[in-house]
Amino acid sequence: MKRIAALLLSTTVAMPAFAGGPVEPIPEPEVIVDTTPIVEPSYDWSGFYVGAQLGYADIDSNGGGLDGNGGLGGVHAGYRWDFGQFVAGAEVDYDAADIDLGADLGTLDSVARLKLIGGADLGRSFVYGTAGAARADATVGGADLSDTGYFLGAGMDFAVSDQWTVGGELVQHRFSDFDGSGVDLDATTLKAKVGFRF
Repeated sequence: MKRIAALLLSTTVAMPAFAGGPVEPIPEPEVIVDTTPIVEPSYDWSGFYVGAQLGYADIDSNGGGLDGNGGLGGVHAGYRWDFGQFVAGAEVDYDAADIDLGADLGTLDSVARLKLIGGADLGRSFVYGTAGAARADATVGGADLSDTGYFLGAGMDFAVSDQWTVGGELVQHRFSDFDGSGVDLDATTLKAKVGFRF
C-alpha cells in the first residue's frame, strides 16, 4: 500500500512537467543582407541635339607668318546612337571668329566642321573621340581665302538633366597649302559646350 501511495504521489507531482511535452527552442530570426550592387540610373544618349559653344583658338603656320590666337564661338547640331556601352554619332558645327593672324596680314573669320564621334557611355558622362573634315575662311591681304582640311580631337559631355548637357572639347586642325598659298596652317581649339537633346 505504501508503494502504491508513493507511486501515485510521484506520478501526480511529475504530471505538470509532461503536460506540454518537450519544449522546442524558438529559432533566431535570420538576417538577410542585400548584396545587389547599387547601379547609377542609366542615361540614353540617343537622339537629336543642338547646342552652342564658346572657346579659344591658337593658330600657327609653317613660316608663312600667319600666327595668332583669340576667341571663337558658334552653334552645333547632331545625332547620336547609344548602343549600351558605346555611343556613336555625327555632328556639324560652325564657329565665327575674328582672330588676327599677325602683322595685319589678315584674320581667321570662321571654321565649320563635319564630325564623326565615338566613345564610352559612362552613365551620365560620355567621353569621346572625334575626327572629320574642317573648312576655314580667312581674309589675307584683302583677299577672301578658304580651304578644307581635317581634324582630330577628344571631348566629354555630362548630362545635367534628361535634356541638357554641358561639356568640353579639344580639337587639332590641319590645313595643308591653305587655298594654294603654299602655307600650312595648324589650329588648336578648346571649347566649352552646352547642348539640348530632343
